[in-house]
Amino acid sequence: MPRAWKARACSVISWSSNVSVLWRIYLLVTLFFALVTVLGLALLLRQAREDVQREVQAAEAVVEYLYEAAQRDPASLHSGLTGNLRHVRVQWLPAPAAVPQLSLEQWLGQRLFPQQHRPRVVQLADGRQLQIAVDPADEIDEVWDSLLQLLLLCLLALLISLVAIRWAVHRGLRVLDELLCGLQQVTQGQFDARLPAHSLPEARQLAGHFNAMATTLQQVQADNTELTQALMALQERERTRLGQTLHDDLGQYLSGIRAQACLLQAVAAQPEQVRLTAQHLDNHCQRLQDGFRALIRDLYPVVLERLELDEALQLLADNWQAAQRVQCQVSLSRRLPSLPLPTKAHLYRLVQEALTNVARHAQASEVRVRLHYQGQRLRLFIRDNGCGAQLPQRPGIGLRSIHERARSLGAVLRVHSRPQAGWALCLTLIVPEPEL
Repeated sequence: MPRAWKARACSVISWSSNVSVLWRIYLLVTLFFALVTVLGLALLLRQAREDVQREVQAAEAVVEYLYEAAQRDPASLHSGLTGNLRHVRVQWLPAPAAVPQLSLEQWLGQRLFPQQHRPRVVQLADGRQLQIAVDPADEIDEVWDSLLQLLLLCLLALLISLVAIRWAVHRGLRVLDELLCGLQQVTQGQFDARLPAHSLPEARQLAGHFNAMATTLQQVQADNTELTQALMALQERERTRLGQTLHDDLGQYLSGIRAQACLLQAVAAQPEQVRLTAQHLDNHCQRLQDGFRALIRDLYPVVLERLELDEALQLLADNWQAAQRVQCQVSLSRRLPSLPLPTKAHLYRLVQEALTNVARHAQASEVRVRLHYQGQRLRLFIRDNGCGAQLPQRPGIGLRSIHERARSLGAVLRVHSRPQAGWALCLTLIVPEPEL
């Protein structure tokens, strides 16, 4: 049920986002068509105004001709001649009163034919009056029909465009839906979410990048889980080793010291026995002190509080060389920057873990450690001549710990290796000059 509700909520959010995107696209396309339509209407009206003016000028010449002809011979204005004239109206007076109407055609006529041309009136012998006037109604009707056709054409084009846009972006929006659902699942910690493959190249590329990201996150989560388990196991091993050391080694020395002290009380009158017992006590105390020093050195590098980083690294390399019987060459700059104790501790532990990895896995006979400082860049380079490995490969606990320490320092770490060519570790840390 929870996964079904999550899927339903994801689909609702995706639908609402898609509707919002579609409506924004529809609005932009509609505004574009409206702008094109208005510009087209403006151009059409401008051209129609010029055409009406030319037709009216031509019609005025016809009105003058008919007016002169009617004055000479009224019978020449028969219905066959005047009934088929364009842009000229011939009617008897008094004309029937026109019913006032407010329509779009009349508004258009006022815009296209703003000037009022005086009609000509012919007085006949029988007392009747004949009016001859310019009438651009036919031209205005044609312009009106053209405007309606343009509006219908733009509306039809708009509808076709909206349908085409919906069809064209439907597949892209479906990909966005899947991406949104996948991102929501990743946000909720479901790193096994994957996008399906599509036929569109862009969709395939997007799905590939998302799936690679999800795979990386899933791998990082698995690595973190493994690292956490390894750290917990290491913590338990360290506690066990510490308990065994305190109980089996240091505890035995303390028991021996106590027994020797009791023996001193019993043989107080025997000088030779007292001398031998005191010598045993001194040996036990020396071993107890050495054990405590080794234990403290493993728990915390106390040498960093008393020595500089170069001296502490040299001491670490000498002790490691003596313990592992592997040659370790250390090259240090004459002038190293003054570093805070946490930074020195990270660098010290990083070198210590690198040397531990060499001792455990590299099968090397020589290790080189270089620490140089130049131009505000502190570079640490560690290389061995061991068996190496083919990269890339999943790093172990040691390498991941080294990477985490480098990340804590804000340094750039590069690891190189080839089979039978050993391992090389290069760390670069920016150390700004101290302010005076």
